[in-house]
Amino acid sequence: MKIIVGITGSSGAVYAVDFLRRCPADKFLIVSKWGKILLRDEVKLSEKDLNQFVKNQFSNEDLTAPTASGSNKFDAFVIIPCSTSTIGKIASGIGDTLITRTAQVALKERYKLIICVRETPLSTITIEQCAKLSRDGAIIMPLSPPLYHVPESVNEYVQGFVNRLLGVLGIKTGKGWREDELE
Repeated sequence: MKIIVGITGSSGAVYAVDFLRRCPADKFLIVSKWGKILLRDEVKLSEKDLNQFVKNQFSNEDLTAPTASGSNKFDAFVIIPCSTSTIGKIASGIGDTLITRTAQVALKERYKLIICVRETPLSTITIEQCAKLSRDGAIIMPLSPPLYHVPESVNEYVQGFVNRLLGVLGIKTGKGWREDELE
């Protein structure tokens, strides 16, 4: 499985780092200018520190990177966290960065696009943009960790959400809510 991962400047870098560490697929990373600041401020890491978890990293300014072309197949594009500005650009068809262009490719080629929005409250404009993207095939996943496993630490909250994200990608991570009742 080949997954492209985008990190933008919306709070929630810890989710991106946990996803990169735990996802067993081949991952290719794109970090926006504000995503780099987010990594530094929230988790004290640079984008270079994430190289150990990915096969390759592309500059968000490089619109000649392979993910900018529909001729290069990938299984999913996960934007975690995704800023509302990035959502607005994608919903409007603006592909001025590698992250927004890769999202355009995912939509036009019908590849899985998962947008992990981290913002609250959401404006009506952002809700409408998310609804538009959902109608176009994107999966909108607000960074809302599940609580039914009664997490006892921030790490467990983060892992709960990342487990759900991995599940949406088809990667089994453990038992679901009352799963044993379905056996």
